[in-house]
Amino acid sequence: MKLEDLEAFVAVVRMQSISAAAESLQLTQPTITRRVQNLEEALGVALLDRNVKPPRVNAMGREVHAQCRAVLREVTALRALVALDTRPSGSLRLGLTQGLGDLVLPVALGRLRDATPELTVQVSVGWAGQIVQRLVHAELDGAVVLLPEGHALPRDVQGEALGEPVRLVVVGPRGVARKSRLRLADVAPQGWVLNPDGCGFRAGLQRALAAQGLPMDIRLETFGRELQLQMVAEGLGLGLVPEPLLTASAWREQLDVLPLSDFQPRVALWLLHARLLGKFEAPLRRFAADVVEVLGLQEAKPATRCRA
Repeated sequence: MKLEDLEAFVAVVRMQSISAAAESLQLTQPTITRRVQNLEEALGVALLDRNVKPPRVNAMGREVHAQCRAVLREVTALRALVALDTRPSGSLRLGLTQGLGDLVLPVALGRLRDATPELTVQVSVGWAGQIVQRLVHAELDGAVVLLPEGHALPRDVQGEALGEPVRLVVVGPRGVARKSRLRLADVAPQGWVLNPDGCGFRAGLQRALAAQGLPMDIRLETFGRELQLQMVAEGLGLGLVPEPLLTASAWREQLDVLPLSDFQPRVALWLLHARLLGKFEAPLRRFAADVVEVLGLQEAKPATRCRA
């Protein structure tokens, strides 16, 4: 059996869809199907129940999936171990939190390519939770993500803070904050301009509103931090943004931070990676340092680590 067949099967189980697995691995659906079939032939058992649409992993498939994940983790560790003293080359797979890309990638990715021309860099942008799961499944080598304070990571992922925690602020158009102290109940009727469902920041806001029996009135649901802040500045609704991204925004002079007394979340930027990085450690840390520089964050205390 081949490692690529194991990777394809693990992706199908994780994504619960052959088409989604193909997109995740940047392959065609027929290629994913063929690789799963190759694994089934090598093992002499069916791993998917094909009597349902889409096919689902069966009982034996679940057991095989657990072993495949273990094999892929050990292979990743082995490759890192023997590559500790080699010059970075090959493909470095990076993850980045949704919303940071437009701001940090032109600088951080450009510097990384200049410093390591032998390295092919692939960047995947998505929600932090999705990025973490891709690290667990060995689909990424490292990631820079925004996480809420106290976030716990899976056992197979290590993390360290890249900057001191920052405020996640609610913003409105200039002049909207006429009081020195506000509550969610005071501002919720203005509606919200937010990321689509799946965003951890949005989920935190929804929990806070629900705890007070307040509805979450979505006026605009869209990707793109600058587009969201523009719509907030034009009075479409309120926004939710990490303070450094607000500071870097072209719309910052047209926005006010609302002083909410009952909603004051904090987030921090984290570098996440597998337990052994090998030859990828230096380029990954360089990329992370450039992200910190672009965002203008204060360095975190060296002892800070993410809880497992």
